[in-house]
Amino acid sequence: MEIVVASSNKKKRAEIQSILGNLGIELVPAEETISVDVIEDADSFSGNAKKKAEAFAKANNKPALADDSGLCVDALSSAPGVFSARFAGPDASDSDNNIKLLRELSGLQNRSAHFICALHLAFPDSTPPLTAKGKVDGSILPEIVGNGGFGYDPLFFCPELGKAFAEATPEEKASVSHRGRALRALAEALE
Repeated sequence: MEIVVASSNKKKRAEIQSILGNLGIELVPAEETISVDVIEDADSFSGNAKKKAEAFAKANNKPALADDSGLCVDALSSAPGVFSARFAGPDASDSDNNIKLLRELSGLQNRSAHFICALHLAFPDSTPPLTAKGKVDGSILPEIVGNGGFGYDPLFFCPELGKAFAEATPEEKASVSHRGRALRALAEALE
């Protein structure tokens, strides 16, 4: 089965490949398809994932998988949430977002946070979609650490690993991450 991955984020696609590739599924990168510009304006991770997956499935007449994920910080009323990728502005880099997050948390004691991932697998026909969610709890570190991962990984301390996601190997991160958990749930549904 071929599935279009509705994401241009190569690191995110590598995480998806590491889990779904074991099922004999051929993942087609968004760049090799009819690309669709989807405005992520839903008020939930699930809503954004659904919009992207349905648009890519329809445009390419193939099943399409989309994910929307982000960081929710308790002291910031769950921000950045669905705005995680553009927390510091529409063209913000990962570094820009991390710096803004540290500024927003300056002087605050409560640094608890969690990552959420919502997956949506849409089909171009009347086949019902498959969805899955994953969550991982942790806290925001006072400074950037590690060299791995992407996004907020240099600030997210995962108690299950005893280190920041940016300090973990890709395999360690996938074993406990929000995306890893959602992908394993989706893989079970696909089997």
